[in-house]
Amino acid sequence: MTVSDPDLLEPYKKLSPATVTQYGGRFLARGGQVETLEGTWSPKRLVIIEFPSVAQARAWADSAEYAPAKRLRQQASTSNIIVVEGVPST
Repeated sequence: MTVSDPDLLEPYKKLSPATVTQYGGRFLARGGQVETLEGTWSPKRLVIIEFPSVAQARAWADSAEYAPAKRLRQQASTSNIIVVEGVPST
């Protein structure tokens, strides 16, 4: 995420957590310091959210509940969003 309007991102930060929780997600990392240990990728801001499934992640990303926050994020920043299938916990 590259933030172009930090002031507009503030309401996003307040709106999005409840929608994440509603869809079974939880934040694992949210905007902390990023240090590249290998390679050339150097994101400016990184957020990692865990969901119970890829389907839940997609449902959240496309949900009516997240839509207002999503619009703010899209106005305040340029983002790359991916979903990665995890491994079952043992």
